[in-house]
Amino acid sequence: MLVADRVGERVVLDFSVEASGRGAAPGRRAELVAIDVSFGDADQVFNIGPASVGCYGMPAGIWEASRAHGSLPLSDLTGPAARLAREGVPLNPEQAYVVEILAGIVTAEPECAAVYAPEGRVLGLGDPVRQPELATTLERLGAEGPRPFYRGDIARAIADWLSERGGLLTPEDLEAYRVVNRRPIVLPYRGRDVLLNPPPSAGGTLIAFALELLERDGHFAPTTERLVEVMEAAQAHRTPEFLATLGERSSLGSTTHISVLDADGRACAVTTSNGEGAGIIVPGTGIHLNNMLGEQDLNPLGFHKHPPGRRLPSMMSPTVVLRDGRPELVLGSGGSNRIRSAILQTVINVVDRGMDVADAVRSPRAHFEDDIVYVEPGLDVHTLEAAGRTLARFRELNLFFGGVNAVTADPLAGVGDPRRGGAAATA
Repeated sequence: MLVADRVGERVVLDFSVEASGRGAAPGRRAELVAIDVSFGDADQVFNIGPASVGCYGMPAGIWEASRAHGSLPLSDLTGPAARLAREGVPLNPEQAYVVEILAGIVTAEPECAAVYAPEGRVLGLGDPVRQPELATTLERLGAEGPRPFYRGDIARAIADWLSERGGLLTPEDLEAYRVVNRRPIVLPYRGRDVLLNPPPSAGGTLIAFALELLERDGHFAPTTERLVEVMEAAQAHRTPEFLATLGERSSLGSTTHISVLDADGRACAVTTSNGEGAGIIVPGTGIHLNNMLGEQDLNPLGFHKHPPGRRLPSMMSPTVVLRDGRPELVLGSGGSNRIRSAILQTVINVVDRGMDVADAVRSPRAHFEDDIVYVEPGLDVHTLEAAGRTLARFRELNLFFGGVNAVTADPLAGVGDPRRGGAAATA
């Protein structure tokens, strides 16, 4: 969570997932379970199961954010969420699509299948998702704070359930977890300051690297070809040495994002992730555990290589663009490795191309990875083809390319990415 306001407060609350395994017996570790997921025009393999679960930070992070920056009791915020979980929320088209493509994950274990395929059929459009156990857990978070999740009965239930099945998450991992306050990366760009997520996250550093290359080009909007070149340079920058030293850097040398601007000019950008989920809902808690230790994007040097307690090098990067010291654009995205390209292109669309925020988010995107340029329809790719680039063409906008949710201050406007069924609201 990145918080910035007009009086100069700039802080990132880091409550991302840590590698688990304190006190665990490596010889008892279960094998990761590979699941093929098709996005229609591209495929990706995700790994789930007990050994994919990292040490979660969400309960601690929500509590700390509320304590340090909130204006309402946390119970006032968890109450409506608990009601929706208990009563059920009908799946909209984008949510139904996600459940469909993740069917192999959400039906991997009986407890998870009971939520997403309660009658032996995976839920579809309009079907309600009901999570009564999660509702109770949310109410406990609002009333009791994070203690039950790290040192109480919920922590014991989760650690015991995983230990019996070859998981690495231990009571020692949970008890040691802490929220860390960090200074954001501050990058000058086109007369503005761009605030980005610092290491040990990788995403903010790679976005800053790309923006710095574009800043050197001069004050003009980059072509698609130049964007791909910059994305390729950023990808090449993600070397084993880069990853190994992320924890030492402080400046440039199923993910959800929310962007907020309030009447006092305070900006908040928060990106959270459960990965795709491990396919495991622990009985009595309703909590669908993360599969971060099975995410190839977060483990590029190999699975289970991070020492216990290491924050994973996520691509998540809540971002704020300041103009004259005031928040001008607040944004972030889900989308695994595509987060960095989604944020980069949205910033360019607003700052360099002068688009309003809705057009900036809905414009077609490109993404470079493993010598392939993935493109949405509407981009001019003739020059890329002439240069011999390998293209993977999508037939329509797709959640593969992220889900940017953004808000601007002048004019005050917000947009949720249609790729992921995003929404905007004012109050």
